[in-house]
Amino acid sequence: MKLPELKIGTKIARVPIIQGGMAIRLSTAKLAASVANQGGIGLIAASGMTNDELRYEIRLARSLTSGIVGINVMVAARKFSEIVKTAIDEGIDLVVAGAGFSRDMFGLGQESGTPIVPIVSSVKLAKISQRLGAAAIVVEGKEAGGHLGTDTSVRNLIPDIRRAVDIPVIAAGGVMNGQDIVDLIKMGANGVQMGTRFAASEESNAAPALKEFYLKARAEDVIVIQSPVGLPGRAVRNPFVEKILVGPVPVKTCDACLKNCKQNFCIIRALIRAQQGDVETGLVFTGEYIHRIKEILSVKEIFSRLQAEIAIID
Repeated sequence: MKLPELKIGTKIARVPIIQGGMAIRLSTAKLAASVANQGGIGLIAASGMTNDELRYEIRLARSLTSGIVGINVMVAARKFSEIVKTAIDEGIDLVVAGAGFSRDMFGLGQESGTPIVPIVSSVKLAKISQRLGAAAIVVEGKEAGGHLGTDTSVRNLIPDIRRAVDIPVIAAGGVMNGQDIVDLIKMGANGVQMGTRFAASEESNAAPALKEFYLKARAEDVIVIQSPVGLPGRAVRNPFVEKILVGPVPVKTCDACLKNCKQNFCIIRALIRAQQGDVETGLVFTGEYIHRIKEILSVKEIFSRLQAEIAIID
């Protein structure tokens, strides 16, 4: 099978694969640019970054690729609008927004001509997104890592949402190999978003200890927790997760980084600890099928294997 191109706004990706924007600082310029260089769309995870840090990462990515680079940002972040404006000021190619829904972001995109791509998990939000001016939507199923908006499989969501909207639909959640990509495109998706596979790549900004932790994860280790954001989130069981399953882990210092925080633990600090290699007291977000990843590969090799798998499928 030959994959179609993916057009979002005026940008055309030769390969219809978006790399998920994994926070905090897992997907930075090096990873995003590497994906863009392979013909996909690379995303910088902007949540938790300062404006200066985000500007630096966007400029660094631009120096490493002439391909398509966007940001991913949590709507739940208190500085959501500020982050989006900063990225737009830097000429970012598109903005992918999840962990909540904001009507205001579409206005920001329209002013600058920047494609806004919300992450949705229902026909209702897909329709609202199109009406408000979304350039495309990422449809995320229960198999995804991080914050979840549904307990329905992406394979059950795609057909109904495809019938409901005319804008590009990108399938996300549990996409690990060429067969997954072909299946979802045949269901009506225009492309796919892959996070977990790229988290376990050479170019991922995860510390070596975190990458090793990914490779050791078993299917039974992957569970759903309640995030301070107010949504369920998929993570790998470790001592920190065991603690928060029992009860709140007191927040000693609050940076007021979320619009509304349940304060059952500090998610930003927990994600940062994991990114830096502390897999004991950090929060390791992951997709449902992390156990299928057996080796850390370069982005180029990941694309090469995916395309080889796809080439032999009718």
